[in-house]
Amino acid sequence: MCPFFMIKDTEIISLLQSESADDHQKAFHLILKSYKERLYYLIRKILIDHEDTNDVVQEVFIKIWKNLDKFRGDSSLYTWLYRIATNEALSFLRKRKNVQNISIDDNPELLSYLETPSNATLMSGDEISLKLQKAVLQLPEKQRLVFNLKYFEHLSYEEISEITETTVGGLKATYHAAVKKIEDILTTH
Repeated sequence: MCPFFMIKDTEIISLLQSESADDHQKAFHLILKSYKERLYYLIRKILIDHEDTNDVVQEVFIKIWKNLDKFRGDSSLYTWLYRIATNEALSFLRKRKNVQNISIDDNPELLSYLETPSNATLMSGDEISLKLQKAVLQLPEKQRLVFNLKYFEHLSYEEISEITETTVGGLKATYHAAVKKIEDILTTH
């Protein structure tokens, strides 16, 4: 692990060991800033689907927030976070499997959701998602980060401001420039 994360981990751990609710909130924000991306990619490798991954990442951070006082330091901070993220992703897969095992014979109304018009000009959700992801990858790093946090993760500008340490006005300008570039990319390809 690189020293950057070790330094942050020691700072986070000392905040978690404090009795102060403010210190716990600071620790959570540091965890969010330091680990959100790493946990996203960990979960993405398990679930593959971007939207499912976003949903689970949100659940992971809710679970982390609710359990901050339970971190004892028996393992490294990342190991603890990794365990929570992995367990949530696997739990999501188990729930999805149970939902997918519903019998259509027992629920005939589900059949209407499975029937779709056979129109060759329609794009599947996966095709649209792939085109959007390719467009997002063409953005400069800062625009890509702000766009992903706002569009995919539905964070407010204030939340993004805390994560990126950028002004709300600067974030709005960055987000709108990113949207314009994505529109241009999608309409020319």
